[in-house]
Amino acid sequence: MTFAFSQSSSSIIRGFAGVLAVLLILSACAEDDAEYQERPVEQIYNSAMDELLDGSYVTAAKGFDEVERQHPYSVWATRAQIMSAYAYYRNNDYDESIISASRFIQLHPGHRDVAYAYYLIAVSYYEQISDVGRDQELTERALESLEELVRRFPDTTYARDARLKVDLTRDHLAGKEMDIGR
Repeated sequence: MTFAFSQSSSSIIRGFAGVLAVLLILSACAEDDAEYQERPVEQIYNSAMDELLDGSYVTAAKGFDEVERQHPYSVWATRAQIMSAYAYYRNNDYDESIISASRFIQLHPGHRDVAYAYYLIAVSYYEQISDVGRDQELTERALESLEELVRRFPDTTYARDARLKVDLTRDHLAGKEMDIGR
């Protein structure tokens, strides 16, 4: 009789374990996040722009990225790409700004805002220039980016600013050479 009892309790335990496993699997599939809702492109873009104007640069950048994710073929997506790069720049997230601006250039090489995208890349490198006692790789990248901007778009206001920054960057690199020579 004991054998029959242990056999039935064993099947009860197996059944309970099976139900528990199914419940665990179902709970793992449940999402804690709010349900995804597609919103009109203008609403997402304007919301991101409001965040940008309020100084919430990370939220703004995410909003602009969301425009591109939800509506990739709209004209708003193109605007959102460059605005995302700007929002990252304003947040001092220079690497993300460079990535976003480079992606914009790659996807829209003939767009009217390409000069601005090159400018964002150049000033993102420029803002990262450190003192002469440190590695000057970012200074060299800044110089290359600024010179490329001047070469490609010589008659823009961005090139005018870039020319001034080229001189300052060269002075900085010369300061590094002087520091090494001492």
